Amino acid sequence: MRAVYVPLMLLFLLAFSAPARALDPEVVRKLAFGENDEQVAAVAALVAEGDSQASALLQALADGELQTSGKLVLIVKGEDGIDALTGQKVSPLPAERDDVNANNRLRRELATALAALKLLSPDRAVRFAAAKELAGGAEDAMLPLLKKALSKETDAEIKPMLEIIQASLELKSSDRATRLNAIRILGLSNNSNAKTLLLSALEKTADGKYAETDEEIVVEAQKSLRAVEGRLAWGERIGVLFSGVSLGSILLLAALGLAITYGLMGVINMAHGELIMIGAYTTYVIQNLFKAHVPGLFDWYLLCAVPGAFLAAALVGIALERTVIRFLYGRPLETLLATWGISLFLIQLVRTIFGAQNVQVENPAWMSGGVEIFTNVVLPYSRIAIIFFAALVLVLVWLMLTHTRLGLFVRGVTQNRTMASCVGVATPRVDMLAFGLGSGIAGLAGCALSQIGNVGPDLGQSYIVDSFMVVVLGGVGQLAGTVYAGLGLGLLNKVLEGWSGAVLAKIAILVFIIIFIQKRPQGLFALKGRVTEN
Repeated sequence: MRAVYVPLMLLFLLAFSAPARALDPEVVRKLAFGENDEQVAAVAALVAEGDSQASALLQALADGELQTSGKLVLIVKGEDGIDALTGQKVSPLPAERDDVNANNRLRRELATALAALKLLSPDRAVRFAAAKELAGGAEDAMLPLLKKALSKETDAEIKPMLEIIQASLELKSSDRATRLNAIRILGLSNNSNAKTLLLSALEKTADGKYAETDEEIVVEAQKSLRAVEGRLAWGERIGVLFSGVSLGSILLLAALGLAITYGLMGVINMAHGELIMIGAYTTYVIQNLFKAHVPGLFDWYLLCAVPGAFLAAALVGIALERTVIRFLYGRPLETLLATWGISLFLIQLVRTIFGAQNVQVENPAWMSGGVEIFTNVVLPYSRIAIIFFAALVLVLVWLMLTHTRLGLFVRGVTQNRTMASCVGVATPRVDMLAFGLGSGIAGLAGCALSQIGNVGPDLGQSYIVDSFMVVVLGGVGQLAGTVYAGLGLGLLNKVLEGWSGAVLAKIAILVFIIIFIQKRPQGLFALKGRVTEN
């Protein structure tokens, strides 16, 4: 066991060796022998030292490795020890030794103190973690160390955090100039904590007057508060915009396939949501296969899950079209009832295979976390990826419809089925392929949805109504209309949620769509062509 402790002992010997300044003997003795209040004061004094000796001594106390023997204060690791004051190795260790115990209060002080001392670490991750910990509450005694760390800090993310911590301590200063400077620093921040600190500086007494008697400080605090609130308001607006675009991209993915099938064949496919569910469960299965057989490549399972979700949903859609839907064209009520029955069948089938409980689909490492543009606004990587994915799917569908033979046939059948049949287009085959394409896109929507929430048998039910609303609002058979309607409804929904809540926002959107369709039955974009109905 002695070999294990040798490197650690060398580190401690280096920490306590010249040219480092020796610790104050009185402070060390108070830490080891003093009462609780004296120990807390000693911790604060050691933090003010801000060197490796102080850090090593406090860490030893936190780890239960600080002992006393008579007047000696020892840092003991296994069978080896050093004198905390001189840094000299003590061998052999005295037989009679007592542990220096730390109660809960002292442990809290030690945790904060060690976090402050870590601000001087060369490791960026250590400094960042320490700054986050100190943001919860720093002690006045740490101010010299904070200034020292701030003067050396160059990281664009850590430095503003340290400025906020320093300003929060300087606000308590008795020096007027120091307090004014702290208020001005807070006024330059994007951090919501700055607003809280400025509000504390503007607290009022019971008679409605400011507790702060210095008029200049009050005016400066009001000015800084307005500046911070303005930036935070912009952050909230950006957050609402991002949330709206994110929701709109999800609605677009969910409705894009329905726009093709409903626009081409007029089929009210109530099982469209279950095709989304099939794509999500396919992603879940592929994830588990990667976990079981190639765990080293887990972060890339989506490269297989995306085409897998498309193919699985497309094959199910083609099977439904060939076995059921093809016999019900031109009979909307029967089609609606049949596809509703199919949706119930698919839900029960999934429950039988996977169980009624939701399953968890994990994000790859590169989709975890997010971009923090303000302290109150974080843009998750998963939703950013879904926005780009929706844009990619949209571009691919547009290219397919406008630059391929199948796309030409689809557009021809959509505009005039009879004429397309007369010029040799195999409309039944086009129907089958178009239905398969729409179903496959629904599977892609399920793959995307699996990255932002749990996957369950009822997943598709949450999106079927919204999908139909997007298609009807955008105009049946119109790709551009689907895009505008999906993004528009997503933004409108998030804006209304901030005013009235989620439930009332949904009701308001439904009322808006009903009124809009009454005034413009063809939707945002009317279908162009000599004949639109057959």
